[in-house]
Amino acid sequence: MKTVHIKSFGCQMNVYDGQRMADILSRQGYKETATPEGADLILLNTCHIRDRAVQKVYTELGKLRDLKNAQKAEGQDTRIIVAGCVAQAEGAEIQRRQPAVDLVVGPQAYHRLPELLEQARVRRTVDTDLPVEDKFGHLPAPTPRAIRARGISAFVTVQEGCDKFCAFCVVPYTRGAEFSRPVSQVLVEVERLAASGVQDVTLIGQNVNAYHGDGEGGVWGLARLIYKVAEIPGVTRIRYTTSHPRDMGDDLIAAHRDLPQLMPFLHLPVQAGSDRILAAMNRKHTANEYCRLVERIRNARPDIALSSDFIVGFPGESDTEFEDTIRLVDEIGFASSYSFKYSPRPGTPAADLVEQVAPELMNERLYRLQDRIEHHRQAFNHAMVGRTVEVLLERVGRHAGQLAGKTPWLQAVQIETKTNQIGDRVQVVIERAGSNSLFGRLASAVPGSPTGIAA
Repeated sequence: MKTVHIKSFGCQMNVYDGQRMADILSRQGYKETATPEGADLILLNTCHIRDRAVQKVYTELGKLRDLKNAQKAEGQDTRIIVAGCVAQAEGAEIQRRQPAVDLVVGPQAYHRLPELLEQARVRRTVDTDLPVEDKFGHLPAPTPRAIRARGISAFVTVQEGCDKFCAFCVVPYTRGAEFSRPVSQVLVEVERLAASGVQDVTLIGQNVNAYHGDGEGGVWGLARLIYKVAEIPGVTRIRYTTSHPRDMGDDLIAAHRDLPQLMPFLHLPVQAGSDRILAAMNRKHTANEYCRLVERIRNARPDIALSSDFIVGFPGESDTEFEDTIRLVDEIGFASSYSFKYSPRPGTPAADLVEQVAPELMNERLYRLQDRIEHHRQAFNHAMVGRTVEVLLERVGRHAGQLAGKTPWLQAVQIETKTNQIGDRVQVVIERAGSNSLFGRLASAVPGSPTGIAA
């Protein structure tokens, strides 16, 4: 049997796309392998969001070129595919810089992999079209065996692309305009996952809460879709990401209040705490509007935790404006966040701004911001000590006799157990908070206790 090694960089969308490409290739007789050595086909599924991510791809391609040549000397024909957002943005440049690449395919064209691979046997091929057709309607369903192998948590893409055009972001150019999958198509996919043991479903999109899919009676928003997903037997946890503050409607906030399956964790990027910088980023919300939105969400779901994205060193950012970001972090108290130095992306409006912040100043600001973010993350995790929380067991732990899972707030938890298995939802008393994980024990059965279960 032929083998394929798939390596995905970047966001959850790429994880999902990588799995769907594996499903396509399995129909062509390819079996996934964990390492590129010995693989007949090597596929890099790439991210273009920052320059560092792009350079990782070119570094990886240099290594794969050497591997390809070595395997050719031993009589093995190895082909290399570059897919994803770097492929979309830099298709011609990839072919120029790395002749070892046989096929370049963008994120909206990977459903055509079989025919593109045939073309690549004859000539090096690039397909970065943004087709009118819905690629999801052409993707084969994963087999129950493949679903089970991927675990009890799964991503489901419901929306792609973005119409917001933030000044720093390449997504509208690499993923195209906003597109929402039909409701029926999403529900069939979730039902298939649940039938094979998936319990934790994350609905994903570049701007997921802008979802507007065709459904019974007209266009459905994300909240209505989530209510319907919650009716599917076997789905016990629902999440969604990534959201834009401008699309956080009352119905979605109400869903957090009313649906026990909708987890109390929300990734809601703000990017900066300065109104001038937010306007320059074309975010179309102020820091105060963001804080008032968080207040409304917390009023609806008091136990909700939030995470965010931050960019430091956006062109023209002053010391005072950076301090506005630090104040916002302290005011909200995020459970976790992702933070990055501004990276100019070719073709975006911000790349042409002249007031670029010095690299050493960006480094200093990023260090300070990450220190504050980590302070709040650790405070949130340590506040769990002594509490009894539900943990969905997902995998074998680091040591013998351990199983690992996640709380509703996406915290990793390790427990010792001889009586449970992957897929169990158990009540756990949190005893200790480590740097990245919580550690606990199964709650003992206590008569009349709503949280105790038999160990």
